[in-house]
Amino acid sequence: MRSVFWLLILIFSGTEGYAQVTGILGAFGDETALVLTQVQDKKEVVIQQIHFTQGVLRGRPVVVALSGIGKVNAAITTTLMLEHFRPSEVIFTGIAGAVDPALSPGDLVIGTEVGYHDYGALHPDSLEHWRTRNPITNASNPLYFPCDTRLVQLAYAASQTTKLEKAGDMKDSVVPRIVKGRIVTGDEFISSEAATAALHRQLQAAATEMEGGAVAQVCWQQQVPFVVIRSMSDKASSNAHMDMQSFYHVAARNSANLVMNMVEMLVKK
Repeated sequence: MRSVFWLLILIFSGTEGYAQVTGILGAFGDETALVLTQVQDKKEVVIQQIHFTQGVLRGRPVVVALSGIGKVNAAITTTLMLEHFRPSEVIFTGIAGAVDPALSPGDLVIGTEVGYHDYGALHPDSLEHWRTRNPITNASNPLYFPCDTRLVQLAYAASQTTKLEKAGDMKDSVVPRIVKGRIVTGDEFISSEAATAALHRQLQAAATEMEGGAVAQVCWQQQVPFVVIRSMSDKASSNAHMDMQSFYHVAARNSANLVMNMVEMLVKK
C-alpha cells in the first residue's frame, strides 16, 4: 500500500518530480508526537542519523522531523529536510517563553518575523545586534526574517477554529490568547525577569526560543516559505523551569493542534 501511495505521489508531482509537501519541525518529542499520531501511510527515512517521517496528514503530504534543541541542530535538520524532501513550505511547531508581559502559559504566538537575540558584538554594557550574511553571496540577511505572509494568514485563520487547552487549574485559567508577533531565538534558555524585560524593550519581541531563527535563516536563504508557531510554556522568568514542567505538555499540544488545522486548510486552498 505504501509503495503504491508514493508511486502516485511521484506521478502527480510538480516541479522537478516533487509533490507539494509540507515540512513540519519541532525541537522536542511532545512538539511533534500529536502530529505523528495523525499521519497516515508513514514511511521512515533516516538521513545522517536524523529520522524523518513521510506520510499524509489530513489529506496533505508531509514530512515531519525533530530538529533537536538549539540553533545548530535546527539548521542541520532544516537543511537536510530541504535538500532531500523539497518541501513547498516549512512550519515549526513548539513551545516558547513569553516575552510580552501580556502573554501567559498556553497562549500562542504566530511569528510574523523571526531573528536572533544573541548574534552580534558584545560590548561591556550591551549587545550590538548584527545581521547575518548569506555564505554564498556575502549579502546581508534581514535582521528579522519575515515569515511567509500567506502562511501567517493561514495560521491565524486556523487558530480561530482550533480548540485550545487551558493551562493550569481549569477553574482559574482563561482561554488561551492567539497573537501575531516577533519571535527571537538564541542558544540560551531565558529564566530572568531582567533579561526578558530587555528583550521586550529593546527588540519588541513577543516570545523567545532556541531554534526558530536558524530554521528561518535556512529557509530564507533557500527561498522556501516558512512560519514559526509557538505556544507559551512559561514567562521566561526566574520560575521558567518550574512553569515549563507544569505547562509544557499543554503548550506543545496547543501548537500541534493549530498546525494540524493549518495543514488541513492548505489542502483546501
